[in-house]
Amino acid sequence: MSDQKPLLSIKKTFFYNFFPSKAEEEVCKLNNTPWVVTRELIEIRDLYPAPKIDLKNPWQIKKKITNDEVVVGKMVIPFYETFEYILRYWTLDVAKSLENGYGVPVGVWDVTEENVPKKYEGGSVCLRKLYNDDYSLSCIQLFNNRGLGVGDEIGLNWDPRSSSLMFKLLSQVHA
Repeated sequence: MSDQKPLLSIKKTFFYNFFPSKAEEEVCKLNNTPWVVTRELIEIRDLYPAPKIDLKNPWQIKKKITNDEVVVGKMVIPFYETFEYILRYWTLDVAKSLENGYGVPVGVWDVTEENVPKKYEGGSVCLRKLYNDDYSLSCIQLFNNRGLGVGDEIGLNWDPRSSSLMFKLLSQVHA
């Protein structure tokens, strides 16, 4: 393990522009409009190393499925977890595309049955930004095939080696 290279990751964050330039200030005065704070997604050098992935328990994102998620077939992934465990492995261009409201197709490996992993991909499997800055993973076929229900606990993690999300059903609530 000592000869294993660390995985490349670059932290993503927002740069907020609170103060207008002189030219922007003049445009606001001319149009009689207030200055609006803007933000831009940028990459920064992380002061700390990327979160280590424990190969025995790699599920960095754990959550219980809600009723809304079952109804629409989309998992909500909170803002912090998306930035910390997924976007740091993406290129800035792809992360900006996601941030600008475009759905980004991702591959999802269901490794619940470790000997028989199943891959979901294509237009119906994508990550998208929500109005509240959280993200949703569309994966209706996975919901249907796994029979996911309210209260089921799942685990997710980004595998930078395969550039895909890993999914595992950790516990299932039986109705």
